[in-house]
Amino acid sequence: MSTRNKAGGFSIGSFLGSNSVPIMFIIICAICIPVSGFSIPYLLNEIMSRLGRNAFLILSLLIPIMAGMGLNFGMTLGAMAGEIALIFVSDWQIWGIPGMVLAMIVSIPLSVLLGLFCGKILNMAKGREMITSYIISFFINGVYQLVVLYMMGPIIPISHSSIKLPRGYGIRNTVSLLNMRQSLDNAVSFRIAGVKIPVITLLIIAAMCLIIIWFRRTKLGQDMRAVGQDMQVARDAGINVERTRIISIVISTVLAGFGMIIYLQNMGNLSTYSSHSQVGMFCIAALLVGGASVDKAGIGNVFLGVILFHLMFIVAPNAGTKITGDSMIGEYFRVFVSYGVITVALVMYETKKRRAKASMGRQLEADQREAVMKG
Repeated sequence: MSTRNKAGGFSIGSFLGSNSVPIMFIIICAICIPVSGFSIPYLLNEIMSRLGRNAFLILSLLIPIMAGMGLNFGMTLGAMAGEIALIFVSDWQIWGIPGMVLAMIVSIPLSVLLGLFCGKILNMAKGREMITSYIISFFINGVYQLVVLYMMGPIIPISHSSIKLPRGYGIRNTVSLLNMRQSLDNAVSFRIAGVKIPVITLLIIAAMCLIIIWFRRTKLGQDMRAVGQDMQVARDAGINVERTRIISIVISTVLAGFGMIIYLQNMGNLSTYSSHSQVGMFCIAALLVGGASVDKAGIGNVFLGVILFHLMFIVAPNAGTKITGDSMIGEYFRVFVSYGVITVALVMYETKKRRAKASMGRQLEADQREAVMKG
């Protein structure tokens, strides 16, 4: 949304309107930081850790937005593919960076298959992609639970008893990734004023940003932008709209699988049945907090969103404890805000779309009246 008025000057009202969510979070963090009592070095260290852990996942959301498919709640499918790949790698006892690379390779065919399935379904639900992808993630989660809980062991070979349930099949609630924990983050790192800088992780994220910038300039990237602006015009220009939309979802799903592997190596353990359950919701909320919208998002929104959203996650519980004496108040607040931000963003998007349609209708009526008067 532009922050300039019709005369071309800077408009404060327009700026506040288009950046209301980031401004709100800046105010919340500014209030909570001194109340929480955390030191600045501690907060910087936590933010840097969460930036390396979450940024790649959030970057996977940008391609479908560019293709006009909105916020891809189906990124959870890629997260599940990454988790299955890590279960296999844990069973094979391949750790460290080689284990991560192998897990990414194993996740690709799973992510591609899930992305193709999701993309084909979303092509049947044009205009309702977000709610459809949200429901698809629930459906595939059921399939994932079936595979991991009953098929791994008797049908899919799993040899190590340390990751199997005591009954002999199915995967334990938690799979230890201790031998892989922060292997990427610690490969090359240094500290500045007590703040750990994970160089390799940040370089991978920076490379992904450059790839996205380059991709937007390619023929496929231009096709996706055309499809995102107007599917009918893109179809008239000879673009295969359905194929382009499917490709955008497949790319997003594959990147989400890579991002989940980076996320879990930082955590050092895999909660088999719940690690992926909220990842889509929190990534989308962070992107919206960074000032993105359903139809427009950039790399800057990703980094601003990670910083503001996770800074609120860090300071809110402690601030809630200091203010009310109950740390759960802070927990409730941050979960409430996560869902609230998404709700507000969707309402604002729908309101803006309806206003644009009404404005176009009024303009069309005015043009018709003018044509009748001239006739």
